[in-house]
Amino acid sequence: MNSYVINKIHSTNQKYLSALVGQKIPARLEAQLEQMDWSYLDMIHGKEQKRGTFAPLGAMELPEIESKKETFKAVGLEAVKNCKVGAILLAGGQGTRLGFDKAKGMYNIGVNKKLYIFEQLVYNLQKVTDEAGAFVPLYIMTSEKNDAQTRAFFAEHDYFGYNKDFVKFFVQEMVPAVDFDGNVLMESKDSLAMSPNGNGGWFSSMLKAGLGEDLKAKGIEWLNVFAVDNVLQQIADPVFVGATMLSGCVSGAKVVRKCGPYERVGALCLEDGKPSIIEYYELTPEMAEATNEAGSLLYGFGVILNYLFSVDKLLEIAEKQLPLHIVEKKVPYVDENGNLIKPDTPNAYKFETLILDMVYMMDNCLSFEVEREKEFAPVKNAAGVDSVESARALLLKNGIEI
Repeated sequence: MNSYVINKIHSTNQKYLSALVGQKIPARLEAQLEQMDWSYLDMIHGKEQKRGTFAPLGAMELPEIESKKETFKAVGLEAVKNCKVGAILLAGGQGTRLGFDKAKGMYNIGVNKKLYIFEQLVYNLQKVTDEAGAFVPLYIMTSEKNDAQTRAFFAEHDYFGYNKDFVKFFVQEMVPAVDFDGNVLMESKDSLAMSPNGNGGWFSSMLKAGLGEDLKAKGIEWLNVFAVDNVLQQIADPVFVGATMLSGCVSGAKVVRKCGPYERVGALCLEDGKPSIIEYYELTPEMAEATNEAGSLLYGFGVILNYLFSVDKLLEIAEKQLPLHIVEKKVPYVDENGNLIKPDTPNAYKFETLILDMVYMMDNCLSFEVEREKEFAPVKNAAGVDSVESARALLLKNGIEI
């Protein structure tokens, strides 16, 4: 380990690392240092994220979708039957906010019987595969923390009846956390303090895992990306797939009508004339409350993290660097004596890529409205809004036994 590397490590760890020069470095730490992109550290001095000029973007609304539903569905089902559509489950998160210390997808959302989040999502996908008579390749992105347990959980439950030959796992890439002076923190004496690279990192992580070859071999042309925490999520939805394909767009986003101007969801919009997402906290009161002549909110369609992307376009943008967003976080670390320090206030920067930047780089995107009570039941909190309680109520409302 050279002096350049040591100088990039937080000062409380330098004494330990200096002692390792010329000695055997712990294998885990050595691997992290070899794979680390040190250019991240050069970004912290320009950490202000500049956005462009925003404008509203409407959607293909429910009445229009209903009037063309059979046409859309026929095109989408044909694509599913011919293995043109794959599904990407973003499942790297833990159930911490639910008081659950395992992968969030392993959480039991049932009341009178066991019904795991993973299980319900697979059932949602099976509705399409049963109708199409063909399996949709399912790629599950895990994290370093939950990869082994997630794989074991699916095996233990026999993949909830899904064909395991069509299920592949891959681990999300990790990036280091640094203090406000740009020094890398360590979480233990054999590991840097690492964190997932954000929800925009799914495709680069997939390619790094060698799954680009699998997409090519199977002839997959579209990828439906969705988050683990929405138990009503409709996956590889043939109506959505067909509508996006027929629109001529290279991407699509499912949206719901916001329940109010200040709902805490990102809104699909235009940014410098291209499709993008404005976060709820970026909306000014004037933007949030602005309405059209019919009285509908101009920024009134919220994204639910269910996107459809053209594989060809994904491969094209994969050659470019997604913007890195820098956020301040409380990051535990060890000092030179091996003591774990848990800060009370933010002490470090984390680097994240965001899926909103992928949407922006797609150049066009079909905004596709869905009924929120049928397709939007996020499980983010233990109680209250977007909670286990509210998701259970919506599952029951949709006739799903819990």
